[in-house]
Amino acid sequence: MKSYRDVFSELNGWQRAALIPFFVIGDPDFDTSLALVKAAIDAGADVLELGIPFSDPIADGPTIQKADIRAVASGINVHKALDFIKEVKRHKDIPIGLLMYYNLICHYGIESFFQDFHAAGVNSVLVADMSIDDADEVLGPGQTAGLDSVFMVTPNTAPGRMQRIASQTTGFIYTVSLLGVTGSREALSGSVEGLVTQLKSLTDAPVCVGFGISKPEHARAVADAGADGVIIGSRIVGMVEANLGHPEQMIAEITTFIGEVKAALAASA
Repeated sequence: MKSYRDVFSELNGWQRAALIPFFVIGDPDFDTSLALVKAAIDAGADVLELGIPFSDPIADGPTIQKADIRAVASGINVHKALDFIKEVKRHKDIPIGLLMYYNLICHYGIESFFQDFHAAGVNSVLVADMSIDDADEVLGPGQTAGLDSVFMVTPNTAPGRMQRIASQTTGFIYTVSLLGVTGSREALSGSVEGLVTQLKSLTDAPVCVGFGISKPEHARAVADAGADGVIIGSRIVGMVEANLGHPEQMIAEITTFIGEVKAALAASA
């Protein structure tokens, strides 16, 4: 199974940041969602960030909340998400990170969840509603299962806490570019460069930036600030919403956008 280390080492040689699109598994339905993810891989995604839909996604803004509602309504649950990931890995061996909520893991069974999803091809699980203070509940079982650890750092994370998070990270640090929930923004947060620089002084783990990145020029600016990866979610999920009932148009628009972001990152290298 391809690791984060494999991808980021290769891209570091090319001096290019990783392109990491986010999709909600099963939005708007299993088959369309799978076709979208496969198309994103073929268009140049380096890593995937996938969300398992949940009824109360507190870290997410309206765009991804609505995607979760659509996916749940289509019948997606944790067991079907496991099948989805297996299908993705049959298409291509690409690192996959899950971004999800603790209730789903706890209900499935912590040890079983990590073991089953790693066996299916998942590299890491970021629990959006679990702080570093409670991370022991997942760190041990995750490590035993073979998963990398990924945690979030935000603009208001205190330096000592940032150091603690960095010391517990083996995959990459998910760097939140702004205060607030997920969602597309017209302008990139001014805190990105300073935050990336600070994290780079604390850890050798890759630093990837997400939240609010919605344009190719945003991605290039984040890469120019020193980020190892750029995570784009709400803009892509918004394209799904804008093309419900028109899957071919949906796939075409998202494929084009990913190609534009990839070109911007290549230009930044």
